[in-house]
Amino acid sequence: MSLFSRSVPPVTDLIPQRMPSGKAGKVRVTNDTAMRHSAVWACLRLRADLISTMPIDAYRMLGDIQIEVTKPPVLISPGGARVKVHEWMYSSQVDLDRAGNVFGLITARDGLGLPARVELQDLAYTSVQIRDGEIETYRFRGKTYLPHEVWHEKQFTLAGLPIGLSPTSYAAYTIQQYLSAQQFALDWFGGGAIPAAELKNTAKTITPKESEDIKSRFKATVGPGDVFVHGSDWEYKPLQAIQSDAMWINTQEHGIPDIARFFGCPADLIDAAVSGQSVTYASISQRNLQLLIMNLGPAVFRRETALSDLLPKPRFVKLNSDAIMRMDPETRAKMLGQQIRDRMLAPSEARALQNRQPFTDEQLSEFDRLFGAPKTTPTIAATGATS
Repeated sequence: MSLFSRSVPPVTDLIPQRMPSGKAGKVRVTNDTAMRHSAVWACLRLRADLISTMPIDAYRMLGDIQIEVTKPPVLISPGGARVKVHEWMYSSQVDLDRAGNVFGLITARDGLGLPARVELQDLAYTSVQIRDGEIETYRFRGKTYLPHEVWHEKQFTLAGLPIGLSPTSYAAYTIQQYLSAQQFALDWFGGGAIPAAELKNTAKTITPKESEDIKSRFKATVGPGDVFVHGSDWEYKPLQAIQSDAMWINTQEHGIPDIARFFGCPADLIDAAVSGQSVTYASISQRNLQLLIMNLGPAVFRRETALSDLLPKPRFVKLNSDAIMRMDPETRAKMLGQQIRDRMLAPSEARALQNRQPFTDEQLSEFDRLFGAPKTTPTIAATGATS
């Protein structure tokens, strides 16, 4: 049932199903069944893993400079003592990426009236009622709530639609092909989808009664592994699954890049690169940078904007995306050394980035003995060695 009606549909059906679920071999695609597809799971996991582990910082502006401020408890344990921020961020990111929406019940507020605790809700038991293009009520497990009682993040929006679109629903056809092929393979090799073999009389047409008698005799003979003896008028032919095996494998392989596109995750990062294609990068940093800019950047921005609503203005939230820009040791040393030479970074700051204390006087004297007193700005890299 469409969300645009006055009734209250489930959030798992944000987009009507494209295919009937009653046909043999068909698997109904929902937010839950879609995660049986390994590519769907891998895309959701990768995106949620990276975004949920980005450090969350709170800032306020002092002139043109960002000044970090103390984070409120809602950015440390948003779901209460048992749900820390990394778990809350992971769960909510999975719902955003598979359904376009995440819903939470606001169960506590701070002294300023801002949400202090948000308990995320299961999409399978969530529905939304829309009237005249606006959300009128939310329903969690049969209980109705007004909009001011609910935390609602969304992505993949369209003009005039107060909820986000569901990638799972739009990708349902591709996902269903994979799941149906998988189910067919199970039925095939389990002997339930088609007959395992054909026993044909080439001399005459037999009646249904004769067919049942012959089948019983045949099964009674070959079941224990004995030999079935017959004349020249009988032909036994096992049905081969070779062609269907190949079709099943092709369906599995060629559906994965489509899934990766729907869920905004490069196929090669989930070990699903298409055969014959090769992608090379000069460094890990370049690959991570492309992932951040092309795939995660917009999602990170949307999350920062939504989480900033938990803070009093003009404070705002930033996710530290540098956490996924980890470089190899050589590249990192070169970058820090160049920043010191260009006087963009002090040696003590570079050492702090490496979790090291500033140089002591003894250490600086040792450098002077080994390499002579510097005549210009020192070019000491963060590792303690000269560049």
